[in-house]
Amino acid sequence: MPASVTPISARRKGTYVVLEAALPARPVQTIGVLLVDPAADRAWVRLRQRYESIAAPEDAEVLEALEADIRARSLEMGAEAFLASLEDSLSNALRVSERQSVDVDAFSRVVERLFSEHVEKIAVQPFQTHVPLYSLRAAAGSLGEEMESAAEDWVPAPEGMRLAPDLFVAHVVGHSMEPRIPDGSLNLFRLHPAGSRQNKILLIQRFGVTDETARYTVKKYTSRKTYSGEEEWQHERIRLEPLNPEYEAWDVEPQDFAVVAEWLRVIE
Repeated sequence: MPASVTPISARRKGTYVVLEAALPARPVQTIGVLLVDPAADRAWVRLRQRYESIAAPEDAEVLEALEADIRARSLEMGAEAFLASLEDSLSNALRVSERQSVDVDAFSRVVERLFSEHVEKIAVQPFQTHVPLYSLRAAAGSLGEEMESAAEDWVPAPEGMRLAPDLFVAHVVGHSMEPRIPDGSLNLFRLHPAGSRQNKILLIQRFGVTDETARYTVKKYTSRKTYSGEEEWQHERIRLEPLNPEYEAWDVEPQDFAVVAEWLRVIE
């Protein structure tokens, strides 16, 4: 699916600029994107990795060091101050576009999308560099509306994450799992969690009126089992608990619900 799919649940605003190289005797080339999270005063940057085709060797060496320099200076100065300094002091060889606003669900996802749109297409390698984004929207509250769930996009995986086909990402909407899971955030899950589910944060499905639809929620899972004889145990109670104390826990009937996946982390 195209990387420009609009995030349904975006709750945040970002500011971005496109960086350009205007080298002597060469056409102007876009080389990267700088995305700022104004609320956290944090920068996300994605630049070209190689410059041999657009720059002389001595210029290419300078450009290849630029991304690391931007990361270090934005951390030291703060993202907003660093962006302002770029706008004030860039040389004729390095230009920055006008600031533009963008809706954000995950800054790591959006900076990659902007890079693909403005600089060069990023190759998606399923379960090597990217994991699928599913269209389901899990409610961090009561159950969400009934909906179908289908893969609609590929999202860059967190750095250092060992990938496997049981990983996927989806949006969580609502406030009951805050502050750990923010409203509208993009989150990483693992299908069919092994071992005990007790006290884990899980993606729970309530069966829909058709085989293709369901309602979803994300909650901390607790259960109490009773021994039914013949070495079998049955759930006496399954309780879905919020992390936000302003919301109430609720009990569910095991026959109406299924555990879909284990929550792993928020995608930043």
